[in-house]
Parts: sequence; structure tokens; C-alpha cells
Amino acid sequence: MLNRLSDTIYYLSNQEDKERPTLGLVCGDRYSLIIDAGNSPRHAKDFLIEIEKLNVPPVKYVVITHAHWDHFLGMNEFDATIIVNHQTNELIKEWQRLSYDDRSLQKYVTTNQMSAMCMEIIQTDMPNRDRFKLKSPDVIFENTLTIDLGNKVCILERIKSTHTDDSTIIYIPDEKVVFLGDCAYGTTTNSLFHYKQSLLLPMMKDIQKYDAEMFLLGHESICDLNEMNIYWEELTTASHVVKSISLENAIESFKLENKRNPNDNKLFFIQAFVNDHIIQS
Repeated sequence: MLNRLSDTIYYLSNQEDKERPTLGLVCGDRYSLIIDAGNSPRHAKDFLIEIEKLNVPPVKYVVITHAHWDHFLGMNEFDATIIVNHQTNELIKEWQRLSYDDRSLQKYVTTNQMSAMCMEIIQTDMPNRDRFKLKSPDVIFENTLTIDLGNKVCILERIKSTHTDDSTIIYIPDEKVVFLGDCAYGTTTNSLFHYKQSLLLPMMKDIQKYDAEMFLLGHESICDLNEMNIYWEELTTASHVVKSISLENAIESFKLENKRNPNDNKLFFIQAFVNDHIIQS
């Protein structure tokens, strides 16, 4: 079932057990726009079935927030203009060269080209896939793109991100709503979860320049401004005390500056920034 954020914005909540991220729907007077295409044709179809229950304008656009499989593998199901930034398009090209039969999928998992979870979702949700080929996006933009759905403007911007280098956010000015995709999350490199420390403040600047009150995230669904500000504070406080690969030094620095021990959240973020120093070194 779709969640109604306003008269013109809906979203399908994330499902972590199925690796399904949040999908968005923005409706103007003439057209509707979808944010992310789902992790499989089945996910996309489930979303379209829910949209059909609403009396909304036809879907003309689908925006992909970044080139992680759970956000775009359902895009063949949409009879709409697929929009991506330039780097997302280059990364999707790699997936267009793949084969999706069982033998090929297993090879990709063995060679770390694909996660085991991705293979399982494809095998479960993508029948008749021996000849499956991912279609190409229709519109590729560089930095920003503005779309008018009919008295409903959507601003697309590629931003710096601690999660991927190809993150796109979607801002709806009259609703003060921004779809962040996964951009505010960390990532995993060489089995270490980390936040890209050098990109944290630039990312926050890119996001906070928009006058937003509600934030849709890929794997948490929705946060208000207060919740996002708490998240930013925890990240920046943790980042500030991490100067090296030493977790012990970072914790001691936190204690000196804050006169207390870090709570579980801050300790998690501190470790993630320490991991980033390990990876960079």
C-alpha cells in the first residue's frame, strides 16, 4: 500500500527483508514522476499496481537516484522516460553487459561482481530472464535538471555523497520535500563499512541549501527536519574527532571535547570514520 505524504506525493516503504528501497511518486496536473525503479521487475510491478489504484496523471518520468542494483533493476517495467545523471548512466552500462541466467549470476557472485542477495532477488523476482537485457536510460543530465509536471516542479541535482559518487536527489519546492535516495548513508569497501569523511560536509551543504522539511530516504522511508538534524549532528560530531586510523585516539578525543563517553550511535559513526582512514591509507 502506498503512503500518502501530501495531495501530490506518495511513497512505497522500504522492505529490508527483500532488499527493497523506498520508491516515490510525485504528481503534477499533467504528469507524474517516479523516484527509483525498484530492485526487480516484481518490485516495479507491485509499485505500478498500487499507483493504478490512485486517480493520478500518467507516469511520464522515472528518476534513478544512483546505480546500485536495488534502485534500478525494475526499470524495464516502466513505459516512461528514464532519467539518470551521467555517471549513473556509465555504471548502468556495466549491468547492460551482464547475462542473467543462473550460471552467469553465480559466476558474478563468485568474482564479487554481484552480491549473493542480488542474485537471490533476481532468481526469485525475475522469471524468463535468460534473455533479459536492461534497457538504456532516455535522458542523461550532468549536474541539474528541472522538470515541470504541471504546477509541480521537481529539481534534480547530482550531489557529493558519502554513499556513492553518482547520487541524485530530487527536491519538490512547493512541498518542501526532498528524496535523498541512499546518498546520506555510508558504504562498504574491502569489507569495511565507512563514511567518506572528505565528502560529509560538502554533501550536507548540497542538501541543506534546499528549504526542506521532510526527507525520504532509501532504506528508512521518511524523516522530518528535526530527525535529519540529529543525524547530521551525530555524523559531524563523530567525524570531528577522527584524525587517524586509531579508534582509541578518536574515543579519547570525543571524551575530552564532550565530557562524556560516546553513545552507541556516535561510537558506530566514529568507527565508520576510522574505517575510512584505514581504507584511504
